[in-house]
Amino acid sequence: MAERFNRKDKIMQKRFLLAPVLCLSLALAACSGGGDQGQGGPPSLPVTVSQPLVRDVTEWDDFVGRFEAIDSVEVRPRASGYLQRVHFADGQYVRAGQLLFSIDARPNQAALDQARAQLARANATLANAKTEFARSATLAASQAASTEEVEQRRAAVRAGEADVAAAQAAVRSAQLNVGFTRVTAPISGRISQRLVDPGNAVTADQTVLTTIVSTSPIHFSFQGSEASLLGYERRGDKLDGAPVRIRLQGQQDYAISGRIDFVDNALSNGSGTITVRAVVPNPDGKLRPGMFGQLQLAASAPHAAIMVPDTAIVTDAARRLVYVIGDKDVVQARPVELGPVIDGLRVIRSGITAKDRVVVGGIQRAMPGKPAKIEAGRIDADGKVVPAKAAAKPAAAGAAAGKGGAQ
Repeated sequence: MAERFNRKDKIMQKRFLLAPVLCLSLALAACSGGGDQGQGGPPSLPVTVSQPLVRDVTEWDDFVGRFEAIDSVEVRPRASGYLQRVHFADGQYVRAGQLLFSIDARPNQAALDQARAQLARANATLANAKTEFARSATLAASQAASTEEVEQRRAAVRAGEADVAAAQAAVRSAQLNVGFTRVTAPISGRISQRLVDPGNAVTADQTVLTTIVSTSPIHFSFQGSEASLLGYERRGDKLDGAPVRIRLQGQQDYAISGRIDFVDNALSNGSGTITVRAVVPNPDGKLRPGMFGQLQLAASAPHAAIMVPDTAIVTDAARRLVYVIGDKDVVQARPVELGPVIDGLRVIRSGITAKDRVVVGGIQRAMPGKPAKIEAGRIDADGKVVPAKAAAKPAAAGAAAGKGGAQ
């Protein structure tokens, strides 16, 4: 019994000790909540505000396209026969007129020799016909030959001349066939691998031996939307000759420049897009046909634009908003019309002015219609937001260092 009473006493003592602690905690919580509700002031953590950055920019429209060779040729033989030799290395740069393949020329050479023999025979026949015609003409002058005979001799001369002309044409044709056994590069450019090895038979105008593509300059082709085309026409801009800049996959900078040189005459019935092409210098040949890239086309002339960090944009369903600090530091939600992102900053076409104080940091703590505790900041050219205190520290450190050096 005594042990039971001792246990009850200990439990009562613990309850008496915990009671003051619980009362103190409840009192502190009540004071804390009542203070916030009674004051109704701004939250304890500030939001960073700054005026928008205003600078001259050129807006660009983005398109995806691919590079295409200006000239692309499938090399085919003009003469049939057996391929004897290849005179290039796969993938090398070749110049127009450079020898690429040799075809067995012996059959064509024999045909040329035969054509030359036929020409010699025609010349001999013509010479004999001229001699007989001259003899008949002399005899006819002395009335020793008839007029009919003279006319026959004259016709023989004409026939002989025609035979000579035909033989000469046959010689020229045979010479061409002999020359066609030497397959040369029709254009300058980068050659592909050989598709036929020596020893194989090739057929004139059918067998593809290899391909050649030109390298510099090179085309960049892309599809433009109907809305983009109409937008350029409304502004009075001309696409022909318009400057463009291109970056390749994995690159950050648009280091490749060019100009528009072709706009198709009609839109595609299926996609509603129009084919546009730019010409790009390629002196080192590093740009190859088939490579993809992202192109930017100037959508406007350089103009002063209001810009804020893209992180300052708030999405409300289909609307885009920016929080602005109004009178008595009350947060206001302003609908804005967005432009493109340039160098990490979003162009604002309408909705705010250059003198507005825009919330650029701590947006999650800003509540429209309620006052906010604000902290001045600055928008750098690279789009980063720097609070005024952080910006002042380097300057103060530099001043202190200057004083120390002077002492």
